[in-house]
Amino acid sequence: MTARARGLTHVLPGDVALQDALSAVADPVRRSILRELAAVPEWTKACGTFDLPVAKATLSHHFGVLRATGLIEQRDEGPRRLNRLRRPEFDAAFPGLLDLVLRDPAAKP
Repeated sequence: MTARARGLTHVLPGDVALQDALSAVADPVRRSILRELAAVPEWTKACGTFDLPVAKATLSHHFGVLRATGLIEQRDEGPRRLNRLRRPEFDAAFPGLLDLVLRDPAAKP
């Protein structure tokens, strides 16, 4: 395991406070990330493939927030960091919340 991969921490959604989950999905950039991940198979979307109007460091921050609230899981595969939406786990902890976020058409970054 690389030092980069060791730096990844993943939280179980059931260990996240409701306020933290709501704060994570309140940001339009993070909602866009979640919608993009929901539209593709697991582990097929790399961090560098998101077309969002933010700097790379800001995007990394958003990924960190989503990881810290149990919404996504990440793993390194070669030079790429792949992502997975943790929908089943998050739905078990916060039923219906992700459905609302994913179907909100007004949420554009």
